[in-house]
Amino acid sequence: MIEVEKRYIITKEQEENILKDTELLGEKIFTDIYYDDTNYSLTTNDIWLRRRDNKFELKIPLNKSFEKRLSDQYEEIGNEKDILNYFQANYNKTIKELITEINFIPFCKIKTIRRKYKKEGFNIDLDIADTGFAIMEIERMTDDLSKMKEITQEITQFAERNGIIKEQKWGKIIEYIRINNPQHFQALINAKLIGL
Repeated sequence: MIEVEKRYIITKEQEENILKDTELLGEKIFTDIYYDDTNYSLTTNDIWLRRRDNKFELKIPLNKSFEKRLSDQYEEIGNEKDILNYFQANYNKTIKELITEINFIPFCKIKTIRRKYKKEGFNIDLDIADTGFAIMEIERMTDDLSKMKEITQEITQFAERNGIIKEQKWGKIIEYIRINNPQHFQALINAKLIGL
């Protein structure tokens, strides 16, 4: 499945407005640890390898250029064999062994409280990180690559109908990098993954 999402900064009033008539799907607390090498070869290509609690996941971008990006669009890989295959690793290895072998190190550990809602066919995630960073993500999943632009426009229109217009350029992980590792943050800027 392909995740198409846009991030927004919202006021308490906007949060209350958009959450009217929503279906609360649940709340969960999770801890993410993100990995990369010292050259940032994954993240500067917008590839995100993480361990969420005890499960490894890999997010691969479907839209490569930040400048042309209308929304974030990722293929999410949660199957360990598929992740190993992506890195062309031997299936007899574990991901932990792969990480050690190719010198990936953790660069971010972050705990998040996430409340999930559904409204008008959109998924709404309210994330509050232990860093204090809070963000709303509006997303829709699809398995049809040809519908990504259309879905992006639908997300924008949905947000505007609900009085939300202030997009956030990056999420909680890049904000963590901005605060904690200026060199890594600059590498992301140089790679044109984020704009200021």
